[in-house]
Amino acid sequence: MIKLFVGLGNPGPEYEATRHNAGFWWIDALSQQLKAPLSLDKNYHGQVARTTLNGQTVWLLKPLTYMNLSGKSVAALARFFKISPDEVLVAHDELDIVPGQVKLKRGGSHAGHNGLRDIHAQLGTADYWRLRIGVGHPGVKAEVINWVLKKPSQEHRVAIEESIERSLRALPELLKGEMDKAILLIHTSQPPRPKPPRPVALPTESPAEPKVP
Repeated sequence: MIKLFVGLGNPGPEYEATRHNAGFWWIDALSQQLKAPLSLDKNYHGQVARTTLNGQTVWLLKPLTYMNLSGKSVAALARFFKISPDEVLVAHDELDIVPGQVKLKRGGSHAGHNGLRDIHAQLGTADYWRLRIGVGHPGVKAEVINWVLKKPSQEHRVAIEESIERSLRALPELLKGEMDKAILLIHTSQPPRPKPPRPVALPTESPAEPKVP
């Protein structure tokens, strides 16, 4: 089961609405859903919430170390409370997924994401869960930094927020450790595409019948 939920982002109002803070948006939404307000805890270099669900202590964490040092915060809390990497879920922005979609996976490379890179280093393993929140790709590698540090369009922001809301429906499965079910829920929770309107068949005119005298 997941005992520590982490959302990645950068602190400060200048970053608040940028794509790189999608993990912060997710943890804020989770905090509201659980009615577990986050508060500053310098011991863990971030904002922390603690709650009890189904008799199990659950932690929420927003590292305030800036993205590149996220692992410092995650490792401090996880080690103190003896939370193993496979009981940690990290929500973060994902370039390779379109806005409106979310994917859940365990392990794998950091794929150049600096927050994940530092968590890998601080935990000493990649064997933790990631909730990959799609923010889309600018199409050119050189533009990636500018892309993630800018605000998404209104259309994309709405799509990201809706995907966050849908992903939270898998919370019971995450808490019970039913990760296959959680993956199924999250990966198939994309909104259905609207069906194109069916063409309306126009009535064909039949030749006029001769009048009977």
